[in-house]
Amino acid sequence: MTDVLAGGSHPAHSTVNGSPFPPIAEYGFLSDCEVCALVAPSGNVEWMCLPRMDGPSIFAAALDRGAGSFRLGPADVTVPAGRRYLPGTMVLETTWATPGGWAVVRDVLLVGPWRHKARRSDSHQRAPVDHAAEQVLLRTARCLNGHIDFVLECEPAFDYGRQRGTWRHIGGGYGAAEALLGDERQFRLTTDLNLGFEGPRAIARRRLRAGEQVSAPCRGGDGTAPETFADAHQRLAQTADFWHEWVSRGTFPDHPWREHLVRSALTLKGLTLRADRGAAGGCDHVPAGDTRRGA
Repeated sequence: MTDVLAGGSHPAHSTVNGSPFPPIAEYGFLSDCEVCALVAPSGNVEWMCLPRMDGPSIFAAALDRGAGSFRLGPADVTVPAGRRYLPGTMVLETTWATPGGWAVVRDVLLVGPWRHKARRSDSHQRAPVDHAAEQVLLRTARCLNGHIDFVLECEPAFDYGRQRGTWRHIGGGYGAAEALLGDERQFRLTTDLNLGFEGPRAIARRRLRAGEQVSAPCRGGDGTAPETFADAHQRLAQTADFWHEWVSRGTFPDHPWREHLVRSALTLKGLTLRADRGAAGGCDHVPAGDTRRGA
């Protein structure tokens, strides 16, 4: 996938031969080398597994439209004005245009500094490295001008759609909730929006005006989610810096296809999971490589 994701011949709401599923080429791919996710053009996360990419799914609408999804986007528009990866990163940026205004949504699976300092990690047997997967899907939205009514709809369906969960608020307000399967917490959703519940679905709606911004991190495992938009922005930038540094270790030719080679390297890297549960270590250990011969 290239840095620019063109709308192509199939808009986000179209079908192919009557199928309700977006073409696979239209999904954006996110990874922290331990968890991966697929984001449809509509802003719907339609594939994600926890606690690792080979674990049971929490969102699987890419396989079955009722098997779980997580949307953050305009209430009445599902076809974006543009999509791209921030060059040299695994940060997906979607631009929305509505009759009322323009907005940008950025999606990323966070990578941060090695955090298991007080105690050893239960999931990494290799020697600790500088960076580790946070197991946090971060979604941010910013209104550029005018106003846009944004909606958040998070409806997990666990174990490939076999089981539905329940929600409960945590803390004293409406901005944090836990998704439960029985009495066991599966993941936590925090946001600047006010969350309510409709059966297995967490829902929020808010009109964003020019300059306003919100974040909606979804956290699994023992990672820590950003608590403010400023924190979210900093950690998104930190993750982008990680990918830039990783790409800089590769040798890519000065060629019109360079961006395609970089995107291919990032995609292959994002699909790499170490068999001994050293996935986050894999982020640092696997080099971008020399692509001159392949060019």
